[in-house]
Amino acid sequence: MAKILVVDDEADLEILIKQKFRQKIRDHKYEFVFAANGVKALEQLELHHDVDVVLSDINMPEMDGLTLLSKLNEKNGLLKSVIVSAYGDMENIRTAMNRGAFDFITKPVNFEDLEITIEKTLKYVQQIRETMNAIKENNILKMYVDETVLNFMGSREFESSLMQNETVEATVLFIDICSFTSISESQSPDTVVRLLNSYFDVMVKEIIAQSGYIDKFIGDAIMAVFRGDFHLDRAVEASLAVRKKIEEMPNESGNTSSGAVLFKPKVSIGINSGEMISGNIGSANLRRLDYTVIGDTVNTAQRLQSAAREGQIIISESSYEKIKESFNCRKVGEVILKNKSNPVVIYEVLD
Repeated sequence: MAKILVVDDEADLEILIKQKFRQKIRDHKYEFVFAANGVKALEQLELHHDVDVVLSDINMPEMDGLTLLSKLNEKNGLLKSVIVSAYGDMENIRTAMNRGAFDFITKPVNFEDLEITIEKTLKYVQQIRETMNAIKENNILKMYVDETVLNFMGSREFESSLMQNETVEATVLFIDICSFTSISESQSPDTVVRLLNSYFDVMVKEIIAQSGYIDKFIGDAIMAVFRGDFHLDRAVEASLAVRKKIEEMPNESGNTSSGAVLFKPKVSIGINSGEMISGNIGSANLRRLDYTVIGDTVNTAQRLQSAAREGQIIISESSYEKIKESFNCRKVGEVILKNKSNPVVIYEVLD
């Protein structure tokens, strides 16, 4: 629904507008707010931050329409104004346009013309807002993505690459923050998000240091993928570093109705290595595609994480055979993993 501020000291105009646009008011397409002069208009704008268009007379007490135009440009450059006045001489029109008026209508008002002008102005305001949102989204994207990648994203090569799927040999690790629910249930949303982001920052730094990439954040967990030479070794190195850094972080204390809460951050980690499918998964209709990896190797990594206790890094027997000469590991034993018909032997990476 569009909100329109009408600024005029003639009380009759308010009655006429409500009559002429009663259908659109009933259909919730237009909502009108009224002010008797420029001073009152500024007061209304303080109360109604969602005004789209201002319709203003020129000759009014306390503050005239041309002065109001100047004030509006200082206050909100995106707000568009239409002057509706009996003073339709060229000097007033030029002054109004120079001060930012979008259009000019003379009195007596032709309401058919007024409606067309309102629709045209609202369309322009919407276009400006969409452009501003696009700029904002682009600037946010630049904060996270290298310029070379952005340029590639606009190319035909990128469009073609979106449709390419492949089988890859890689390592997946899942890192979960143990017992984080106790904090999320007892602390404010700001505290929860601040803590979670601080833990994620530590994890991400260590993953990137080993040339891994973050596939996704899942609640209070991270899924990361390592590809290329020694991908399993690098995933284990990253996991050891993450565990160490997280355990070095300070306790978090807070208050609940039941008393003080003390949270010591710890992680449980599952690692698995093998073949997986890499591609864009999601809905083209929703335009939501997630470039990710899927397959039994990925599912097993998540289940190994579920089997891990606080501070444990759990791997499969096949992964153990590949890294046993480089890392100190301990056999945990057999466990039953979801959707696995036979027990699986797991190992814990110590250091």
